[in-house]
Amino acid sequence: MASRRVRAVSRGLPPLLLLLLLLLLGPLPAVGHGGKYSREKNEPELSPKRDPGGEFRMEKLNQLWEKARRLQLSPVKLSELHADLKIQERDEFSWKKLKAEGLDEDGEKEAKLRRNLNVILAKYGLDGRKDARMVTSNFLSDGAEEDSLGDPRLEKLWHKAKTSGKFSSEELDKLWREFQHHKEKVHEYNVLLETLSRTDEIQENIISPSDMSLVKEEVLHSKHTELKDRLRGINQGFDRLRKVSHQGYGAESEFEEPRVIDLWDLARSANFTEKELESFREELKHFEAKIEKHNHYQKQLEVSHEKLKHVESFGDREHVSRNKEKYALLEEKTKELGYKVKKHFQDLSSRISRARHNEL
Repeated sequence: MASRRVRAVSRGLPPLLLLLLLLLLGPLPAVGHGGKYSREKNEPELSPKRDPGGEFRMEKLNQLWEKARRLQLSPVKLSELHADLKIQERDEFSWKKLKAEGLDEDGEKEAKLRRNLNVILAKYGLDGRKDARMVTSNFLSDGAEEDSLGDPRLEKLWHKAKTSGKFSSEELDKLWREFQHHKEKVHEYNVLLETLSRTDEIQENIISPSDMSLVKEEVLHSKHTELKDRLRGINQGFDRLRKVSHQGYGAESEFEEPRVIDLWDLARSANFTEKELESFREELKHFEAKIEKHNHYQKQLEVSHEKLKHVESFGDREHVSRNKEKYALLEEKTKELGYKVKKHFQDLSSRISRARHNEL
């Protein structure tokens, strides 16, 4: 079209004027590329801020995920974060539905969602705080025995158990996982406590500074059932560790995983009927099998990650490609199982909490 217009106008023009005309019109569109109405010109470009294949449907969670990847967290820690963010996303979409139906008028559920996200940020060192401590994983890894438990009482109990002669090496591995799990619970409680103390307003002017921290914690406990429940679980867990460290594992010990042992202890002290308790026990057996499967995949993911790093340093392109494929499959499976484990744990904890509060 443009070329026909140029030919028509150019007939009989002096060469110099024709050259000026061509310069003004600019280069003609190439054959096969249409022009301003072509598909290339009119299809919207993908926004550089949003990856169409993003991990999450919510942009803010995608941004957190990318930040975590830049921080180079371990593969296992990344898969744990992925599961936590998936739970957060599910809860946020559920809340949006409730809000649309006018069922969160006081904003309590929205505030809990914000707190949960703040806890995730602090737990994985994504809150910008330099002193953020990372929570250790739930299974025993090489060299884990040298890790500090961060509490002199736990260190003393662990030393006593190791030197008592009452435990086989397998039982010591199991006990160590329980100690590590307790350490993780204390850390998560402290993160939640700090998050709540930053977001809740407390009448500091009626409290003397020396009493402030203790009273603040008491006020927070009175306002937040979750905090109270977590502290109860920590105290109950410590009593159990003290008992096991002194007496060893008895024949009645039917569960191996620390989270399952915790849930079973809490369930037995909740307001369940005999039939409900037996049903809960069976559910815990399925949950423990799910955790063990997840732990297996976490270990395989770590091994695959180390192998991939080695192959990338020395292997050929085909070898690297094969290992990347294997690692990607393991990563996806570990994320999927991690989400299922956390969701199942959340559901079981809620059942205990409901039974416990029915007593009140």
